[in-house]
Amino acid sequence: MPTLLHIESSPRKARSASLAVARTYIETYRAAHPDHHVDVLDLWATALPELDGDALDAKYTDLSGAALSEDQQQAWDGFRSLAQRLHEADVLLFSVPLWNFSIPYKLKHFIDAVSHRGILFAFDERGLSGLLKDKKAVVIYARGLDYSRQSSTPADGFDFQRPYFEAWLRLIGVSDIESIVVEKTLFGPELDHAAREAASAQALALAKSI
Repeated sequence: MPTLLHIESSPRKARSASLAVARTYIETYRAAHPDHHVDVLDLWATALPELDGDALDAKYTDLSGAALSEDQQQAWDGFRSLAQRLHEADVLLFSVPLWNFSIPYKLKHFIDAVSHRGILFAFDERGLSGLLKDKKAVVIYARGLDYSRQSSTPADGFDFQRPYFEAWLRLIGVSDIESIVVEKTLFGPELDHAAREAASAQALALAKSI
């Protein structure tokens, strides 16, 4: 069954701009594809595996080609299990608020937990090759300010949210990326509402086209 996986990284829930637009996308997607499955991974309600000593030892043991110990294998299995949901999905939907010019630490934790050789990418003498082929990603970014290059301020130089996240997607093999940006959410309720409405209209149109 075709699957859409929504990975949400905002803890604000009902107040979240990125989640509000993501819900519009999901509702439209469900209506257009009633036979598809929608899987939701809430990073704030998920016990993400720690990258502790056993986990890092597992990573470097794997890179060396040696056999993993029992504790290392258990840590590695945790990473692989979490990443499996990415492998099983056909469409990856991410709702990503901007925190301190970048992404929430829970999302960074998730990325660190699943981004390993043999799990999301291959690595040999020829270099890196992503393992998530033939998938589409839809990323909804929320920002309080205008970080576009058209801004009258140098704010675009502080945008480490979208460039970082889309570089990671390309690293793991996802090249078909659609982005929706909700910005100026800190400029008062009228601009916030208008930004959400405009982004939701984009999400509705995009969900219908997939």
